[in-house]
Amino acid sequence: MADSYLGPSPLLKPSSLYTFPFTFSPFSGSPRSLSFSFMASNCSSARHCNCSSTSSSTTHQPSILVFSGGTAFNGVVEELKNLTTRVAHVLPVSDDGGSTAEIVRVLGGPAVGDIRSRCLRLSDQSTSEARAVRILLGHRLPLDPRRAKSEWYEIVEGSHELWQDVSKPYRETIRAFLAYFQDQILRRSDERFCFSNGSIGNFFFAGARIFFQSLDAAIFLFSRVSEIPAESFVLPVISTNERLTLGCELSDGTVIRGQNEISHPTHGSMQPIDKDASSAPALPSRIKRIFYMSSEGSNLLHEVFPTVNPTVLEQLRSVDCIVFGMGSLFTSICPSLVLLGVGETISSQSCPKVLLLNGTHDRETSGLSASCFVTAITDALNRTYGDPHNCLKNPPNKYVNTLLVPKKGQIPVDIESLASQGIFNVVTVDSFHDPKLGVLFDPKSLIQALSNLLMDA
Repeated sequence: MADSYLGPSPLLKPSSLYTFPFTFSPFSGSPRSLSFSFMASNCSSARHCNCSSTSSSTTHQPSILVFSGGTAFNGVVEELKNLTTRVAHVLPVSDDGGSTAEIVRVLGGPAVGDIRSRCLRLSDQSTSEARAVRILLGHRLPLDPRRAKSEWYEIVEGSHELWQDVSKPYRETIRAFLAYFQDQILRRSDERFCFSNGSIGNFFFAGARIFFQSLDAAIFLFSRVSEIPAESFVLPVISTNERLTLGCELSDGTVIRGQNEISHPTHGSMQPIDKDASSAPALPSRIKRIFYMSSEGSNLLHEVFPTVNPTVLEQLRSVDCIVFGMGSLFTSICPSLVLLGVGETISSQSCPKVLLLNGTHDRETSGLSASCFVTAITDALNRTYGDPHNCLKNPPNKYVNTLLVPKKGQIPVDIESLASQGIFNVVTVDSFHDPKLGVLFDPKSLIQALSNLLMDA
């Protein structure tokens, strides 16, 4: 595990360079002297620098960039490590469900739930302490608000049993940011925070992001605490401290605001989101386009055009394979594709560009065939329904040249339509049936298919 630790003081204001000895002892009267140097503005560079110190064996691994959300692709992350750890995971920052929604409501800022979820999947499990940290940061509080608040105080005060196998340096590091998160909540006296079903990892992430005033810095810290391989990257597609809302326009002109309202409507409930493919009714008409909205600087929610994280473009230019992961097509994948520069960069690469086709229809994709999935990705990357001055005209096979399809999946694979799009490489992969989620890729078979594809490239 890491050999140094840090913790924030509510009295300190973040700057681009943190080098400070300070005292910070949440819920305790005894001061502790901490010292840490952290270059927040260069945390992405720091992640790159770590790569040079990794074993030479990783340099022979293929490099992959994956566009995905925080749930569906998680099921194959462990198996993917057996093929390569040189993976850039690009994730949206517009998830507004569950405890993420409560954090955003009270404290603002981007949604970090998907990023936290992927970081935990990538985290180290080789020691008892590593497993304990993973369990702690993956823990959710009870649904009952009173029990949730009571357990939260046990955790932030350090008396909860979850701390049992966590050493003092890690305990004080994590507690410090949890305490800072608590401090920020208390400062918002006009908003009562509900801890129901709250994610400890989300609270830690939010505390770090607010303290450093940098989402990248928070990811860097989380990556160090959870011991993610240095050659692996978890990248927000938009590096921002602002709250962003996802919007969609349907073919009939209807506009829906909020990722959750589009994919899994909860009507404001704090209950865990039901990801059952059949749990929500189909949309009244097909999704035409996905876009971003914000109320920052205005009382009204309005369309905005955020800038893509430049590290995403850097990674796209250098990887051996680009993967469009399975999951919610319009709310998990497309939000990362509609940004200026993404389509231009992907279309310029000659590597394998692989779509992992869903095995089951959901609220967003009811009635769609495989070629419709490709069309949706193409329209997003071409920004077909956006500003006509920023639209691209690239054909589908500039973005997708291979489909991996789960055996016995529900999505019709219309080979002739795919061929008309210039896509001829369609590979069927073993699958299994989950009673809740439907047909899913068998992880071993999927990663083997990716490996074969990379060997032939």
